[in-house]
Amino acid sequence: MVSLQLDRVEARYGRKVIYADVSTPPLPGGSLTALVGPNAAGKSTLFRRIAGQLAGAGEVRLSGTDKASLRYMPQDTGMNAALSVYESVILSLKQGRGGWRLTEDELHAVDEILQLLKIEALAGKQLAELSGGQRQLVSIGQTLVSQPRVILLDEPTSALDLYRQYEVLEVLRAYVERTGAVAILALHDLNQVMRVCTTTIAVANGRIVATGPTLEVLRPALIRELYGIEARVETCSRGCPMMIVDGAP
Repeated sequence: MVSLQLDRVEARYGRKVIYADVSTPPLPGGSLTALVGPNAAGKSTLFRRIAGQLAGAGEVRLSGTDKASLRYMPQDTGMNAALSVYESVILSLKQGRGGWRLTEDELHAVDEILQLLKIEALAGKQLAELSGGQRQLVSIGQTLVSQPRVILLDEPTSALDLYRQYEVLEVLRAYVERTGAVAILALHDLNQVMRVCTTTIAVANGRIVATGPTLEVLRPALIRELYGIEARVETCSRGCPMMIVDGAP
């Protein structure tokens, strides 16, 4: 089973330390983990440190895999290259594999991921022609096409409509259940977090304030601490937890 653990990790931009000495228990593969917190809390910084894009002391421990199988999807995907959707997904698949000759299995993997995300009709379109939501779906396809064992997705549903949000989160949940991969998603919609994420990491001001089972982390006191808002977590008529916002303190 794949797992990821932070052990006294530091993250810095030059001399400026954003995170210092942060740790987590092992984050298990096979289910989704949410990374939550207010704007500018340091979610993207933590992702970049885990992905090896930032320096710092401490250790990002991977069990059952290695850094070569980690894929990171940032918020800003920078899709300005003169490529079609199909070409861009092929490029993502071939990175780190050496050579550009495509096998039948690789072509099948590209076709399969486009079909899974229901964007096969976009295959021939140029990236510059896409809407924000379409670009986000292509980025998710680029992230998943190589079957990574660790995936970091920074706000993967921010540009999607409600139906597409549901669909993408279900695709991600099915992917980790099937592959046993570790997946950490930065999300702002706490109702979506409670619906699909088994584990939650809450961050604020460059520190991890809580890590654990989602419904144990997302309690009213912590929501107030993170977002400065009064909220309740109740159960709907179908037995599903949901957050109700009452207003400012």
